[in-house]
Amino acid sequence: LKMISDKSAVTGLKDFSVPSITGQTMSIITGSERTKTIRKAIELLGGIDRFVKPGETVLLKPNIGFSRPPRICATSHPDIIAEITRLCYEYGKAKKVYVADNPINAPQSCFEISQIASAAEKNGAEIILPKQTLFKPITLEGGKLIQKWPFLYEPIANVDKVIGIAVVKDHARSGASMTMKNWYGLLGGGRNIFHTNINNIITELAMLVKPTLVILDATEIMVSNGPTGGSASDLKRVNIMIASCDQVAADAFGAGLLGLKPSALPYLIKA
Repeated sequence: LKMISDKSAVTGLKDFSVPSITGQTMSIITGSERTKTIRKAIELLGGIDRFVKPGETVLLKPNIGFSRPPRICATSHPDIIAEITRLCYEYGKAKKVYVADNPINAPQSCFEISQIASAAEKNGAEIILPKQTLFKPITLEGGKLIQKWPFLYEPIANVDKVIGIAVVKDHARSGASMTMKNWYGLLGGGRNIFHTNINNIITELAMLVKPTLVILDATEIMVSNGPTGGSASDLKRVNIMIASCDQVAADAFGAGLLGLKPSALPYLIKA
């Protein structure tokens, strides 16, 4: 908080979403190969060029909170990052694709062990590691928790489109971690303080960040010991990929994959 005490807070973020097309707000694809299912899911929504236009800059916000290898499914899968990056450049004709997160564990280690750094860079994306200079205090109009709070502002404010990429996970505090919980990784400061008010902070984050598109990976879901997991026994093979213009709808569907009704997740109802 000392870092932001003498700065004016930024009020809100721009709306990164795209106009909806009737009947094309969410796609659900079955299959075991993430590269193929994510490609098809986006294709059914109108293709990446519906979301990314020539010359635009794109931020991919995966969940890279922990130093875990891909097989644990505690982080977004590198194959998805690689494929979306490729699609943005090849078909969206993006000017630049960035990948950013503010992990709980050491950032460099998280990006490397999750294999997201190598997957992104091989297809031309630029990794943005969290540095103090990239954070600004931000205030959500009408919010109670996000008030002059350090936020990974620079990477998200200086792009044209934002795509969130999350995996379906059990979560000890919120019940589930999916696309809306993924924005928690943009908070700085002593964000653990929000753990006691987890449902409201997730709701406020969903109000604050209005993404272009969200991807919810349910190829393998973490059904126990979330959000970090640690064993293959925590996972269940479901072979589903979700792409959506509506993060609330995506998470509502994801909750069902965990055997939860929407009413079991207070933040989902609030959002």
